[in-house]
Amino acid sequence: MHKTASILLAFLFGVSSAPSLPAAAAPDQVGTLAARAPILIPPPDPALKAAFDAADRSGLDDLALAGFRSQPLAGWLEYAALRRRLDTLPVERGSAFLAAHPGEPVAAAFRSEWLAALAKRNAWQAYLAQWDPAIDDTTLRCLRLQALMAVNRTDPQWTQEAQALWRSSGKSLPAQCDAPFALLAAQGGLTDALRWERFDLAADAVQTGVMRAIARDLPAADAAQANAWAAYVDAPNGQVGGWPKTARSRLVAAAALAKYAKGSPGGAEALLPGVARTLEFTDVDRGRVLAQIALQSAANFTPDAARRLAAVPAAGYDATLHEWRVREAIARSDWAGALAAIKRMPDAQRNDSRWLYFAARTSALTGDAAGAKALYAQAARSSDYYGFLAADRLDQPYALCPLQSPAPQATKLTIARDPGLVRALQLHQLGRKAWAVKEWNAAVARFSDPQRWLAVEVAQDNGWFDRGVFGLINVAGKRHPDERRLYSLRFPLHHGATIRREAARNALDPSWIAAEIRAESIFDPRARSPADARGLMQVLPSTGATLARRLGVALPSAEALYDADTSITLGTAYLRQLMDRFNGKPYLVIAGYNAGPGAANRWLTQRPNLEPDFWIETIGYKETREYVARVLGFSTIYDWRLDGNARRVSDRMLGIINGPRKGFACLEATPAAAPPPARR
Repeated sequence: MHKTASILLAFLFGVSSAPSLPAAAAPDQVGTLAARAPILIPPPDPALKAAFDAADRSGLDDLALAGFRSQPLAGWLEYAALRRRLDTLPVERGSAFLAAHPGEPVAAAFRSEWLAALAKRNAWQAYLAQWDPAIDDTTLRCLRLQALMAVNRTDPQWTQEAQALWRSSGKSLPAQCDAPFALLAAQGGLTDALRWERFDLAADAVQTGVMRAIARDLPAADAAQANAWAAYVDAPNGQVGGWPKTARSRLVAAAALAKYAKGSPGGAEALLPGVARTLEFTDVDRGRVLAQIALQSAANFTPDAARRLAAVPAAGYDATLHEWRVREAIARSDWAGALAAIKRMPDAQRNDSRWLYFAARTSALTGDAAGAKALYAQAARSSDYYGFLAADRLDQPYALCPLQSPAPQATKLTIARDPGLVRALQLHQLGRKAWAVKEWNAAVARFSDPQRWLAVEVAQDNGWFDRGVFGLINVAGKRHPDERRLYSLRFPLHHGATIRREAARNALDPSWIAAEIRAESIFDPRARSPADARGLMQVLPSTGATLARRLGVALPSAEALYDADTSITLGTAYLRQLMDRFNGKPYLVIAGYNAGPGAANRWLTQRPNLEPDFWIETIGYKETREYVARVLGFSTIYDWRLDGNARRVSDRMLGIINGPRKGFACLEATPAAAPPPARR
């Protein structure tokens, strides 16, 4: 049968022709995996990609567009063509496009660019006719105010909207706001009180350019003081005796010293007592500066960090500073100090699995074995790296309680036929990721939670794996914590044969390779980082070229790193290289893979005697610290997916390969703080 016909049948009748990596059945006590068959949507017409490419280069005329009118992506192709000629597009043509796609993501995308083009042409009546009140883009909102000015509609509502934009941010606003603000001032709607309101926002955000711009329109005496405040933020000193003892003076001085502390904690610490005394700082003002001094000191593990942390008043502490107080104590092996710092955390933070685990560790090290055991038991209910470490300490199974949708195959087929979902998946197949996400978000907004799970499943059937991460748990600002248990969706498996082959070739655990891919790219072979790392395992072109030469692998160009087989081959070889460099210690290898071997070696040199779990927690880079914990936790879950049981995570981090394996059990959940996004 022709491949396209086979795929279409799969879509129509739920008969799958998609290859999949079978996962071992999970133990009975944690349930079984869903058995719904994959559903492949019809792929985009091969001519469609060429049409999109042509539209990007030079546009398409209406005759060419007519040939694709029956395609699901006809609207997006027309959008791609029209955006090339927005400056000359007849107003009627733009209006007709919007009318043809009411409420669709493609209309919202077009409208934003179309409004900007209409403003450029001074077509203000058309601008107002095409306006959508849901638009929150500041530039477009300011252009709307200009449009209303052009048609003499500067009524009280206009004034209120202009004032709302003025006070919306202490940062610089787009140049398109200048004309409305000038008229607002001319009409008396931009009072000195409003100017000072925004000045305070700018001072709080340490935006001295905005502070000076506001000062230009203040009365002379006020302008002089405002400019003095702006100068102080740029170059703080102790000369504040001539300032008024007001809340504004304290705000400016505290913001300035906190900014200064980021580069010079000692300098800010030296200035603070005199400035605080002169301006009569509150605890909140002092706390803002002392917190930044302490944070910089703790993050760099300087000798005076503990003293500076202790000096911060309660009003200056936030979640980040609480964490760093623990890490700083751990770095000094001050177990009592670390435990005391954890106990000072707010309840929600202290009850996160991370801090339950470290409270247990430090309790044990300070002689409270019974307290440690109780805390380990709490932490071990979490299905993450910290929960798995706690379970190892108790020698009990890992907690895993999978959630599966009971929906039948017919319901999945109905979801797969949703026009918006089809458009999203076809756009993804064409590499139009941003557009695909717009269609996805619009489609799943109409779905119930179980329907959204099915949509994620369909997306993964069709190679869009990151929906299992970005389509669950946190959706449109609403949390769904139970969706953390959708492990088969959150931890996809693909390219299984290559993973197993390269893991065997390099004497590595295949679950570790799968976890690295999940952490690096979420199985997107076209992933590319800002640093130009590419492919499933995010290999840099320079690293890939070196590895390819050593292995005798063909790598004709950096583009070849987008090939899944090549990426896994080179990425796994690089893990092996790092294993040899770091004496077979995976926790160091994972840190080196993320931050570079030089950074990992520096941290090891600075704290050579810390045990691995403590060392990981004192990694200086937040991204790497979270990454190491994430990969170790992910490896355990991929072990479950591949084999139904798992290597002990406490053995895994040390490279112990002959230790006992563990099972999983569905433990009763206990309320806990929301985990950080990095653990998704």
